[in-house]
This record gives sequence, C-alpha cells and structure tokens, in this order.
Amino acid sequence: MENNSKTCGKQSLLFANPPYIIAGSSITGKKEGEGPLGRYFDQVEEDPMFGGDTWEDAESRMMKRAADAVIQKAGINKDDIRFMVGGDLLGQLIATSFGIMELEIPLFGVYGACSTMGESLAIGSVLVDGGFADKIMAITSSHFAGAEKQFRFPLAYGSQRPLATTWTVTGSGAVILDKADNRSKKELEKEAPVCVMGATVGRIVDYGIKDSMNMGACMAPSAYKTISANLNDLGVKPEYYDKIITGDLGYVGKDILIDLLKQEGFDISKNHMDCGIEMFDKDTQDTHSGGSGCGCSAITLAGYVLPKLRRREWKRVLFVPTGALLSTVSFNEGNPVPGIAHAVIIEGM
Repeated sequence: MENNSKTCGKQSLLFANPPYIIAGSSITGKKEGEGPLGRYFDQVEEDPMFGGDTWEDAESRMMKRAADAVIQKAGINKDDIRFMVGGDLLGQLIATSFGIMELEIPLFGVYGACSTMGESLAIGSVLVDGGFADKIMAITSSHFAGAEKQFRFPLAYGSQRPLATTWTVTGSGAVILDKADNRSKKELEKEAPVCVMGATVGRIVDYGIKDSMNMGACMAPSAYKTISANLNDLGVKPEYYDKIITGDLGYVGKDILIDLLKQEGFDISKNHMDCGIEMFDKDTQDTHSGGSGCGCSAITLAGYVLPKLRRREWKRVLFVPTGALLSTVSFNEGNPVPGIAHAVIIEGM
C-alpha cells in the first residue's frame, strides 16, 4: 500500500494530506434516545416535530441544530467553513436546502440515499486534501415520518410493517473536516486526533431485488462490492480494521453481507458492526430488522465511533454507509432497487 499515492486500485483513494475530523454532532429523536446508543448523542428531542409545522420542516430544523452544534463544538465561526457537503432522503434535498439556507455557506448538495454521510465525507476530504478548502462541514439527516410519508405510507394509514423492514432513524449528524488539528500537545495526548485517511467510492449494484420493505437485502450487495474493493485495492485483510462499520443493513442485510464476503475469502464476522443494529433494541422497541436512513450512520459516527477513536479504544475503522437508490417513481414503474455504498477509512493518530 503506497501511502503517498492519490489513487489506489480501481476504486480507492489515499490522501497525501489526510483531513482531520475536529468535531462531530448528533441530534436525534425520542426513540433513538431510548435505544442502546442514546446516552452518546448530543441532543435528544422529545418533540418529533422539532417545533415545526410539518415533518419536512421538522427535519430541516433538526439539521440546522446539528450544524449549529458542530460549529460550536469545533470552536469556530460559520464563516470559517469554506463549503458544506450534504443531503437527505427527501425529494430535491429539501431538508438540507431549507435547513441550512440561513447559514449562507456554499453547498455541494449530494444524494446517496442512506450512504450520503460516506459520500459527503469522501467529497469533503478530497477538497481538503487537494487544498481547495481548509474547513468543510459534512452533514446529513433523516426523519422517520418524512421518509414513511414519501417512500411508503402516511402514518395515519397504520400499515403493518414486515419483519424484514428497517425503521428510519430520526437524526442528523455533522462533522467538521480541517486541514489541521490545532489543539495543544496536552489536549492531543488526552484525545487522539482523528483523520480521514482514504475512501473507496462505491458502484451502483443491482441484484434485481424489488422488495422496498427489505432494504437490507437491497443494500447488502453494494456493501459487499465496496468492502471487497477496499480490501483488494489496499491489499489488506479484514483484520486491518478494528471495525468494519456498515450503515444500515440491519439483521437481514448483515447476514447477506457476511455470506457474500465469505464467498470471496473475506471473513468480517468478528469485526463487523452495523449502525442499524446498534441503534435500537429490536425486542423492546419494535424496530424489526433495525435502523436505517441517512441519519442512522451519521449520528452513530459522530456520537459513538469518533469518541472511540479519540479515546484510542479503536485505531482504524472502515466506515461504510449504504444506500438504496429508489424513488416513488422508479418503484411504481416496477423497477428493482439498486444499492450503493461508500467507504471511508478513519484513523486515530
């Protein structure tokens, strides 16, 4: 593995000037706060409307809170941020555009479905590594009610959810990327600096699955392809990472992913973690296969994963948010649900 190389293998990038993650924020809803990771999040909002009038307005308000929180935690001003990179699940990224509009920060609006945090981190890191910006905010969000309204059924319909379904997380996560970590030597000894060392850009993968109620099965093949590409591009084995962290495959997708990788000779069963599985207690919270949504991996990264790296409990993780690339139009026209997954290599230094 050549650490001075900008490209690595067919799909991967290694950064010559790895950007630092200097802060992260996590804003969640009540159900997420009641789950196993609840104590790690910055803010848990009891009001599902976040003080707004609609579900879409609620998500925008939640995203604005995440942006404000990460700016405050980084100890910077919003004018210090060169670009924002982010998106959400709603049509035309309306949660993002309405949520962060008043910040007046130049925006790259991106859509990778539930893989959006991985995509945002990768693009933001390329900009910092290339010298095009010194500070970038990567941000995303999802809201259970907004996603149900757009992709499935309005809540008032009261439809039953099959056991393979995942529960869209109400949450917004944000991180600040910087070209340097300017904390004092004493502070750096107490908490390790955390860097984005590289990324593996995902390909669209379509196994012909048409069940929109089984997101894990739709997205697992893309996670398999991206993780496989990362391991092959870097010439490493799964144990190179303390954790390989997928975004929101849930219990169904996790089993499929592990089986697919084993067919290629990679066993990740010992160091794999899925944010959707960690997010909820399926037995007491009635979330079936687990959590999903753009916010699922974003708040887990900001609230749980980054502190682990800073405390030096983990040295290196492969963060792999996964996304299902469907819309109401494509689904109603009978198309399958392709998937995509973007992987980001994050290390505590």
